[in-house]
Amino acid sequence: MSKKEVTFGIVGYGHIGKRHASMVSGNGQGKVVGVVEPNDERRADAEKTEGCKAFSTVQEMYDAGIKPDVVNVCTPNGLHAKLALEVLENRSHVVIEKPMGLTKAESENVIYRALQVSKQVFLVKQNRYSPTSVWLKSIIDEGRLGELFMIQLNCYWNRDNRYYKPGGWKGTMDMDGGTLFTQFSHFIDIMYWLCGDIENIEGRSTNFNHPSTAFEDTGVVNFDFVNGGMGSMNFSTSIWGQNLESSITIIGEKGSVKVSGQYMDKVEACHVENYEKPELPPANPPNDYGDYKGSAANHHYIIQNVIDVLTGKGEIATNALEGMKVVEMIERIYEKIRD
Repeated sequence: MSKKEVTFGIVGYGHIGKRHASMVSGNGQGKVVGVVEPNDERRADAEKTEGCKAFSTVQEMYDAGIKPDVVNVCTPNGLHAKLALEVLENRSHVVIEKPMGLTKAESENVIYRALQVSKQVFLVKQNRYSPTSVWLKSIIDEGRLGELFMIQLNCYWNRDNRYYKPGGWKGTMDMDGGTLFTQFSHFIDIMYWLCGDIENIEGRSTNFNHPSTAFEDTGVVNFDFVNGGMGSMNFSTSIWGQNLESSITIIGEKGSVKVSGQYMDKVEACHVENYEKPELPPANPPNDYGDYKGSAANHHYIIQNVIDVLTGKGEIATNALEGMKVVEMIERIYEKIRD
């Protein structure tokens, strides 16, 4: 018996949209049947590359009689929730690139509508699939570190004039939202996935090196974890030349671990009572966007999970409530560190 084919629409045909399309086309059960892209040149590129019709708006695609099983929203951050709602109104499932939205309220609207129309909302949290993240999750869930005392998250990346180009959406408050949404939400998600929610947030931020942006490029945040223990986060996009580090250090009752590297992909330290770290599989390389690099290229796992869920072979890996929770955490951090 042949495998069921799952049809996809791609909204936004920039770097991330192209990667989503490539991952769908590379999956034996996935097929891109429509692309939505307002830019004329990108739309022409999409039709040539994907072999399907491209449209200027989501509604144009549906009005043309194309109704994908699932639509992947790969646009500027400020449009994610709005476009997800439009997809749900047309009764397709939806995949939303990070972040789910720029506010908890608009994320809640997406969840509410999805429940009304009985459709799934998938969130892109690809760093959860990295071998180091899977390993950290396993030793915490197994209780190998005992009570967690202290967690420190450091995110030091380069984003300069190659990234913040005049006239673009990056660096704007309404479409970008800030470095915690655009650059570092994946790492906040990993911290949440491992250690839970935070409270008693304090901190400050400033803009050292990006006068064209509407928000901070550097911040220091302190907090407590609801499940116990204290935490901190230091972040900056003012690193010269290239990304420096994304790391998490966890100090526990029975041991300490640190995962570091430019993309939180290397185990730097592991000293745990009666435990020897296993050999981990190699991490996938970072997403390469030409002048700069992003998080791990794990999008094929996301697409496979979507296909598995929609063909009855699996459960959703990252649900909409988790996506909304990370948005809400970032929102609360910004309330404390922005003037």
